[in-house]
Amino acid sequence: MFKIMVVEDDKNAGRLMKTVLEQNGYSVVLASDGQDALDVMDRVKIDLIILDLMLPVMGGYEFLDMIRSQGCDVPVMIVTAKQLPVERKIGFRLGTDDFMVKPVDEEELVLRIKALLRRARISNEHKLVLGGTVLDYDSYTVDSNGVKYDLPGKEFLLIFKLLSYPNKIFTRRQLLDELWDMETDTVERTVDVHVNRLREKFKDNPDFEIVTVRGLGYKAITKHHE
Repeated sequence: MFKIMVVEDDKNAGRLMKTVLEQNGYSVVLASDGQDALDVMDRVKIDLIILDLMLPVMGGYEFLDMIRSQGCDVPVMIVTAKQLPVERKIGFRLGTDDFMVKPVDEEELVLRIKALLRRARISNEHKLVLGGTVLDYDSYTVDSNGVKYDLPGKEFLLIFKLLSYPNKIFTRRQLLDELWDMETDTVERTVDVHVNRLREKFKDNPDFEIVTVRGLGYKAITKHHE
């Protein structure tokens, strides 16, 4: 199920939008301003953002500019009462994917959302494909060249994270903070245990390997085929 974040300071408008989207099969999280939205994105994987422009604390333009400058490519649709052509131009210049003026037609909104998700190539399933290896985020399975593995949640999230960013080094603390509840007293050794289990399962995989970077943490290396 795709998760959509609605960034809207008008509580009634936000709740209405949430109801419409949930009726169309989406999971929805609300944020009241740009800063609140950034906090949500630190905790939750968001597939699409519906963004109002006139917000307290951090406005829509500032929020959009910030996430794009950080390399975040989550599809964004601006939905605002501002309807001057210049507003639209600023929005697209900063990196929005679509722009609708309130009041919006609900059916058109849903159609545009589907188009954005399709364009982002995540309209059906969250999948990561590396050669003959396919990671399916919705079922927590890895098809390793014809052999299918149903992984426990933490193992799948760990391997999905590493393979989403090939050659990027993640410290044990980074992985622990992101994939385990920070409130728990889980120790960094837990990450090592999960990595070792993954290595054992995929030791013969021809598409990738997880390597230890001494003194730092782990990274995934993909093997390029000729």
